[in-house]
Amino acid sequence: MRLPLPQFNTQNRPPGHFAEVIETATTEFLAQCLEPDDLSFAVMPPFGSWVKAADEESGNQIYAVVHHATTSPIDSVHRARALGMSLQELREQQPQIFAMLRTEFRAAIVGFQPSQSHINGKANGKSHVPHSVVYQHLPPRPPQIHQAVYYCGPEEIIHFSEQLDFLRTLLQVNGAPVDALVAAAIREIYRLRQADRAWLVEVGRSISILLKEDFDRLRIILNQIHL
Repeated sequence: MRLPLPQFNTQNRPPGHFAEVIETATTEFLAQCLEPDDLSFAVMPPFGSWVKAADEESGNQIYAVVHHATTSPIDSVHRARALGMSLQELREQQPQIFAMLRTEFRAAIVGFQPSQSHINGKANGKSHVPHSVVYQHLPPRPPQIHQAVYYCGPEEIIHFSEQLDFLRTLLQVNGAPVDALVAAAIREIYRLRQADRAWLVEVGRSISILLKEDFDRLRIILNQIHL
C-alpha cells in the first residue's frame, strides 16, 4: 500500500527553480534540492555546474559553481541502509523512502550581476555601465536564506566567462578538490562555446600564471577538459 507523502504546492514554482538556499555565507551557500512531484529522488546537480540565486534586498543576481553535493537521511540519527531493491520496487513497497532523504549541495560564489536600478544609476552618472555587466568578485552580500536557486542558462555562462578572474576564486575554494573543480567548470564552458580553442588557450595561460607556472597541475587540469 502506498502511503501519502507530504507535498508542497509546485504549481506556482518558476521554471528552472530546482533548489532553495538553506544556509548562506560570504563566499558560498548551501542549498537543498526540491522534492520532485513523482516518487523519485531529487536530482543532484553535477559537480562544477553553474547555478544562480538572488539577493532580493539588493536585486543582485549571484553566480556560483557547485563544488560539493550529498544525499542523506533527513533524520541525522539513523543512517540509510541497503535494502536490496530496485527503484521500482522501492516505489511500490517503500514509497516513504523518497520523503526521508534530502539532497544538498554547496556552491562557491564567483561573481554577480548588479540590479537594473544600480546599473541605471551609474549610467546616469559620469560613467557608463553596460546593461549586461557582471562582476567577478564577491558580492556585497550572498543570496538570502530561502531564496530560489536556478541553473544558469548557456548564454549567461558564456557571457560570464568572457572574463577569467573567476578562475582564481575556484582555485581558492576550501574543502574541495580544486583542480578537478576548475576542470569541471571549464569543461562545461568549453562545451557551451563549441570547443572554442582560442578561449581555452587563454584559460591555460591564466591558470598557468595563477599556479605560478606549476605545469604539472596545469597539465592535470587541462587533461580533464574534453567534450
